[in-house]
Amino acid sequence: MVRIAIYMRLSKEDEKDCRKEESNSIRNQRALAEAYVKDHFKEYKLLEFQDDGYTGTNFDRPGVTALLKEVKDGKIDCIVVKDFSRFSRDYIELGSYIEQIFPFMKVRFISVNDRYDSDEREQRGGILDIRFKHLLYDLYSKDLSVKVKSSLEVKKKQGLYISGNCPFGYEKAAGNRHMLVIAEDEAQVVRKIFDMSASGFTSSQIAKVFNQEGIKTPIQFKMEKGRSSRAPKGGRFVWENTMICAILRNRVYVGDMIYGRYERLQVGGKNRQKPKDEWKIFMNHHEPIIEREVFEAVQERRGSSKNVMGERKTEERHPLTGKLFCGCCGRSLTYRNNNRNPYFYCSRRYASGMGECVSNLNGVFAGEVVLYEL
Repeated sequence: MVRIAIYMRLSKEDEKDCRKEESNSIRNQRALAEAYVKDHFKEYKLLEFQDDGYTGTNFDRPGVTALLKEVKDGKIDCIVVKDFSRFSRDYIELGSYIEQIFPFMKVRFISVNDRYDSDEREQRGGILDIRFKHLLYDLYSKDLSVKVKSSLEVKKKQGLYISGNCPFGYEKAAGNRHMLVIAEDEAQVVRKIFDMSASGFTSSQIAKVFNQEGIKTPIQFKMEKGRSSRAPKGGRFVWENTMICAILRNRVYVGDMIYGRYERLQVGGKNRQKPKDEWKIFMNHHEPIIEREVFEAVQERRGSSKNVMGERKTEERHPLTGKLFCGCCGRSLTYRNNNRNPYFYCSRRYASGMGECVSNLNGVFAGEVVLYEL
């Protein structure tokens, strides 16, 4: 019994071309792979993994992550894809998996359209032909990325809102997905946040009041409108001070649209925030929820999170950061390095009102416990 995994991927770039969308559709890829498996295997167990709407320039995809975890656990014997570009468009990464990782894990890799089967010693056209195809996919992806980025930049300069998600308090206008209009039920919450901040409430105090009053969080509004689905950590959704801070400093609420905040140095890489003086602002882009005078007054009262040198403080990262969780609410613990007594704590306890959230876990002690167990 051969355990076979079919992997399928459809990117947003493919969807913009009707011919490619039909050719690379999840349905088409599934039919092609299943037909190949049926013709070449007798006894098999079929598994499916897919990423719909994800780029192939990196492996930050839920479907491929789940697939590779099954490979690591030894639960897959063979992987079948429509072509190499469905699995990855990164020339180096693809080569590493096909020529090193999968052979080491004893996993057979088949690309149907490329007529590639890692079990066959002599491939049609030789290994040089395969590597050349990898390189072409990689170059095509980089060229496509540049074209898409240029197209989006032009739309932003024209004042078109192109993001798929709307800021809390707004929604897409009916008949015009490039324009924001106020969602009044959400906007009432935004106005209350600014009113309380202007009255002297801190972000943690606002979050605590909202949790006590049972005011719905942004994700709950989205779920009620059918725009999202998510299970809450700790059993319930709660307001946090970080959520309040993000709303209070967002200029979208005075009608401005900011773009050009991030840049990606290479295709498939991570976004890097640019200096504020390089950001581009489209003033009075949409109807404001908050008056500009109120917004500026709140910013002045809240001050800046920078130190006297004008730079943000960067704390030393503890090896257990991101690996310790609060037993009460399930949130990842925050590390605070005060030199004398570094410790972990649950930042949600100030806002949620949950008295059992972790208040102080000695960082040295936590590290020693883990080392002792190891």
